[in-house]
Amino acid sequence: MYKICFVTTISLTLKSFVLELAEFMHETGNFEIHFVCDYDAEFEKMLPQYIHYKPISMKRGVSFDGIKAILEMKKYFKKEKFDLVQYSTPNASCYASIAAKLAGVPCRLYCQWGIAYVGFQGVKRKIFKQIERMVCRNSTMIEPDSFGNLQFSHSENLYTPDKSRVIWNGSASGVNLSKFDITHKIRWREEIRRKHNIPQDAFVYIFVGRITKDKGVNELFEASKSLINTHKDVYLLLVGNVEASESVDAGLYQWTQDEDRVIYCGYTNEVEQYLAASDVYLLPSYREGFGSAVVEAEAMGVPVIVSDIPGPTDAMINGKTGILTPKADTKKLYDNMLFMYDNKELCNEYGENGKSFARTSFEQKELFRRIIEDRSSLICNNKRIK
Repeated sequence: MYKICFVTTISLTLKSFVLELAEFMHETGNFEIHFVCDYDAEFEKMLPQYIHYKPISMKRGVSFDGIKAILEMKKYFKKEKFDLVQYSTPNASCYASIAAKLAGVPCRLYCQWGIAYVGFQGVKRKIFKQIERMVCRNSTMIEPDSFGNLQFSHSENLYTPDKSRVIWNGSASGVNLSKFDITHKIRWREEIRRKHNIPQDAFVYIFVGRITKDKGVNELFEASKSLINTHKDVYLLLVGNVEASESVDAGLYQWTQDEDRVIYCGYTNEVEQYLAASDVYLLPSYREGFGSAVVEAEAMGVPVIVSDIPGPTDAMINGKTGILTPKADTKKLYDNMLFMYDNKELCNEYGENGKSFARTSFEQKELFRRIIEDRSSLICNNKRIK
């Protein structure tokens, strides 16, 4: 049996991108599975018994507590003698890559689900780029979740082609077609619209994610404001944690709070129902690893408008499942939103194309089979080398 440890900074990443994979791995009978993240009591309670949970204090942002986290991880990795340690998210990857190397873990896998420094400027960008390089040097294999980020990383000399690859068509966890079941779309659409007092014939845009500048919400709010002010049947759904970061324009954020046709839905485990209730999915982000919600929207037959950045460009087909829009360009975003509104038949066509694309290219169980084959190969190859 192979011993594998998954490390992320917070539990939400494990819950969103790893938990279903862990279940799939467990069912093979070939893996002993461990999770490491910042402590979360509720997360610990909901974990199945076959997952060994080791909380280690980690917070987002730069902190001297990171040294303590590295030492704790090193001790834990040495004790458990893992065959493979997999890490993702900035802080966890920094700490775990150092600790795993110091502990002599033979397979150190960096799942590069986004590159933090691309959203920064000046000295901060240079510092975080060096941290990214360090994580890559400490890793024996790097697997970004999109071909766009693989190519970008090669161009930035973060790592070489011989120690990096994308599994299948990319994505951290694919799309669960049992959860994103389009046969329920009509019912969910009616129920969610009724719940939020949205007319059944309204035109609804949806954004899923954190309310922060690097998700492009300033441009999203400004473009939506212009559209809502001139089109009385337009609504905007915002799905995710409600609190806005300090990087968000205060005036625009207040407008969203005051506008009845901008609806904050909060965090939900039923995002598929909100996607079903929507006509167009929006992701005007500045940086992404892949953009999982893009293929989830497509699986629900929803056309997409996404930033022309590495990651999301692999999750859609421009002019077939949706439209690419330039990063940080409010006017272009508005123009593309208006285009979708004015071309509802084309929207439906994009939605049908997206449904087929998501199902054939990102089906979760097929991705999981390929990931398990990859992890087993990494471990076996290392044992042969030894």
